Amino acid sequence: MLQAHFTALLAAAASAPAAQAAIIILGTFILEDAATLAAAMQVATGAIALPVALGALYTGIVLGDLGLYGLGRLAAKHPWALRLIPARRRDLSHQWVNRRLIPLVLVSRFVPGLRLPTYTSLGFLRARFTVFALAAIVATLAWTSLLFVVSLKLGVLLMRYLGIWRWAGLGLFLILLVVTGRLAATLYNKRTIP
Repeated sequence: MLQAHFTALLAAAASAPAAQAAIIILGTFILEDAATLAAAMQVATGAIALPVALGALYTGIVLGDLGLYGLGRLAAKHPWALRLIPARRRDLSHQWVNRRLIPLVLVSRFVPGLRLPTYTSLGFLRARFTVFALAAIVATLAWTSLLFVVSLKLGVLLMRYLGIWRWAGLGLFLILLVVTGRLAATLYNKRTIP
């Protein structure tokens, strides 16, 4: 249902690229993978220009990532949050995440469900913002471009072979994407560490 509303909004703003971009940016704050899939489908149908869709997706997703980091930084200023982790452990964790910042950002971008806890934790632990922001931008460009291209190609195929049922096919693709990410996260968490 949310996908249909999102698509209807994009279609209604067809003559206003700035409005389309704003809708896509807001959509990334709600569910970025679904916004990416829907934007790709709209590009496939010719309802939105490719540069508008990709630019808005990149902007919205990066702003969301920076916002999650910022929430962690804000939480670190509150006494109730500081009581959760002793100062010595925070300092050790700060050092640990700064040594592994780029891999942490990259892994959390590609495994669904890891961004919120990882990015807010990085903010809470005062990870280097510049390195975080650059890693988030690179990871977003890679992941969003990959997902967008796959969705665009899939969208063309779905329109050709499924017609009006293309949205059901797109929904199944989104479910497959989420399940695959969850499976990858589960397998990653169950690996044996030497």
